[in-house]
Amino acid sequence: MPSTRPSRLASLAAFIAGAGALLVVAGPLLANLGAILPMQAFTLFLLGSLLGLVALVLGGIGLLVTRGGVAGRDRAWFAVGIGAVLLLTVLAGALPGRDLPRINDITTDPSDPPTFEAAAREEPNRGRDMGYDPGFAALQRGSYPDLAPIRLPIPPADAHARALRAVEALGWELALSHPAGGRIEARETSRMFRFVDDIAIRIRPADGGSVVDVRSKSRDGQGDLGANAARIEALGDALAADAGGR
Repeated sequence: MPSTRPSRLASLAAFIAGAGALLVVAGPLLANLGAILPMQAFTLFLLGSLLGLVALVLGGIGLLVTRGGVAGRDRAWFAVGIGAVLLLTVLAGALPGRDLPRINDITTDPSDPPTFEAAAREEPNRGRDMGYDPGFAALQRGSYPDLAPIRLPIPPADAHARALRAVEALGWELALSHPAGGRIEARETSRMFRFVDDIAIRIRPADGGSVVDVRSKSRDGQGDLGANAARIEALGDALAADAGGR
């Protein structure tokens, strides 16, 4: 006679799946509420994802155990479903950057990158070395060969104004604007974990026009999944799209 008592393995798998889902949701939620730091939120997310993998495996075994009519098959399916969703969520975010180097500081000019002034005075950057790691240069050139200084056929003052409009259009938070010095700094905060990346823009006269160099640096983590390079490219596109701006 089939057992009416749910399989302990299936029940355990369902519990682990529920705990994993809770952590995956709690991490970003707590970060957006300001209750924990971004890296703490990301750690909770990764822990929840790991629990999802465990639940997926145990749930699969639970399905085998409950084939003969043992109660708890619904719990095993729950564990498999939740575990698969959590695992696919992580893979969807991580796979696009699987071939990218583990660097988090990208610039259009690795030989002479823009420096940070306003960002260096902010927590948690205060006291940190905000210099560009020369070891990143070769890695960057190999992965982002198209990143280069942005040349504009307009005077530096006009280029500065155009860059300010681009910063606003991209939704970045302005941190510094120094037209005479040709400097702009901004920051962008990610929606999910509230990670903050700092951006430095340097504008210089060149060949009757201007050359714009950009640097984007993450405050946390060793890699950026291509976010900093994508941000620099977005700024270049915004500058080009504003060619008719005044």
